[in-house]
Amino acid sequence: MSTEAFPYTVTPDTKNRELSAAMKRSFYHYPNERPEDNPLFTNFKYTPLKGFDYSDGDGTTTRRDPSKILFENGKYYVWYTKRDTETPCLGMKGAKDATDTVASADWDLAEVWYATSDDGFTWEEQGVAVPRPPKPQVGFRSVCTPDILKWKGRFYLYYQAFTEPSGLRGDYCPIAVSHSDSPDGPWTPEEGVIIPTGKEGEWDQFAVHGPCMLVHNDKIYCYYKSAFNRPDRLWVAMGLAISDDPLKPFEKHPLNPVMNSGHEVAMFPFKEGVAALLIQDGNEHYTMQYAEDWVNFDIASIVELAPTAAKFFDPDAFEDSGDGPGVTWGLCHFVNAGGPGTEHSILARFDCDLRRDKFDPLFKTTKYLHKPEFYFSHPLPEEKQKERAAAKPQ
Repeated sequence: MSTEAFPYTVTPDTKNRELSAAMKRSFYHYPNERPEDNPLFTNFKYTPLKGFDYSDGDGTTTRRDPSKILFENGKYYVWYTKRDTETPCLGMKGAKDATDTVASADWDLAEVWYATSDDGFTWEEQGVAVPRPPKPQVGFRSVCTPDILKWKGRFYLYYQAFTEPSGLRGDYCPIAVSHSDSPDGPWTPEEGVIIPTGKEGEWDQFAVHGPCMLVHNDKIYCYYKSAFNRPDRLWVAMGLAISDDPLKPFEKHPLNPVMNSGHEVAMFPFKEGVAALLIQDGNEHYTMQYAEDWVNFDIASIVELAPTAAKFFDPDAFEDSGDGPGVTWGLCHFVNAGGPGTEHSILARFDCDLRRDKFDPLFKTTKYLHKPEFYFSHPLPEEKQKERAAAKPQ
């Protein structure tokens, strides 16, 4: 063991000395020793979108779960979940009282809509892309949470397809697909299910959620979410399904789940591999991860104030270039707009710096300073305060 102290000035030779486990990770695990120099580390900056109406925030209109953004015909396109009902949603706990016109979850009784923009900040809603099909076709209850694929000159929308109100038994659904020659449609739904739920006893036996579509090695990769290990020790993780044809069955990867965390996942080709932003659930939530082989992911950085249900503007998503340059912005949602009884979701823009070639210092700080009021808005409940105050020292 070296008796010399760790040096003040770090050089390329510093990593060759005997190191603690933590310092080894700094040199060998992450893309760079410091987050400020790490292309897969970023802050996120948020901007409200212009052009969307939310019925004065009364809870009857919601927009959420945006797709990746495409640039076609000289403008940006995005697809998303829209619920436009006469009354606010009941919440999943009220699913037994849902009707053909009263929604349970925020994404119940929804359809896939789309909007276009000249600049990515102001959007014009264009209308329904994928409506709910007639009963009993898959998706007759709700179609939502889309992602877009461009493959050999045609366009494909993959989305969750519900046949019952969410919350009635769980949040159960497979993935369906519609296709078109144009991003403006019309969209033709493919009959049945394109990515089914798993067999009984398998981790994804009840749901495949949140498709994220990419192209790699001339094949279509769909990363998706499922929840398992219910009821008392719920685990949410990410799987992968692969196909060589957008309308033929996808084969689920034998190593599924390929990510152990994340409620949603936002992904983009990066160098020869793929990068993933894991949001919310799990031991590795709020991390950027990277898999050179597109299957075996490692943590590349830790992030703060990460966007929920994010999707990127990524011109390289379907190019299969093997040399992904990175991304700088996208869209996300906030699910807690409105107050009690008027809860709904809104779309928003986020900007970031996840590029290989340039670093913007605005997005590379590790210090987020919140006002005290932000912390005090997450108080310990009064009954817990009393309980802890009365407890005897251990």
